Amino acid sequence: MNNIKILELLASKICHDLISPVGAISNGIEILEELGPDAGDEVTSLIASSTIQANAKLKTLRMAYGLGGADQNITTVDIHALFGEFIASEKRLSQDWNPHEYFGIEPRSGLAKILLCALILISETLPKGGIISVKAGEDNTILVTGNGENARFQEEALRALERKTNAEDLPPRYVHTYITGLFSQHYGFEITPENTGNDFICLRLKCSNVF
Repeated sequence: MNNIKILELLASKICHDLISPVGAISNGIEILEELGPDAGDEVTSLIASSTIQANAKLKTLRMAYGLGGADQNITTVDIHALFGEFIASEKRLSQDWNPHEYFGIEPRSGLAKILLCALILISETLPKGGIISVKAGEDNTILVTGNGENARFQEEALRALERKTNAEDLPPRYVHTYITGLFSQHYGFEITPENTGNDFICLRLKCSNVF
């Protein structure tokens, strides 16, 4: 696998996710500089909301892709709050799960990172929005589910998650999917996607080695 190509695609994805709120901040500042006090409350509100959005995306992507996300002291409560901020600007997406529940897997290195990556992956697989949930499954598994119109893992996504796609052929939209599979393997998790029908999808997370 061409690691350089994957790094390039991932860098492009991060920039793509941040460009919209950062661009809105820049535009708002330009209007403020041009109009001054006459710019009105709408401009300052735009800058404020875009700043919150950019900060949320940056924190989430740092946790998902950075080394800090592997810390076993990061709790499901932390992930719930962080992901909530991440999707706050996406009016068609919501999450419905209790982060205080026990999900069948004891805290361990990489768990928070894999869970967050799975949540992001589910959100990217709900083209018309929907509800995202997390619950405990059987045999020490965590089920991350999505319920929304046209929810389905495409064949290319399944191949990317299993890292069966060559780097040169990997569509940019599936780089997060590929990285999620890579992280899962590295930190000792099995991640199994399921198209269960009726606009319902599921990612089943299981420790390869249960402590």
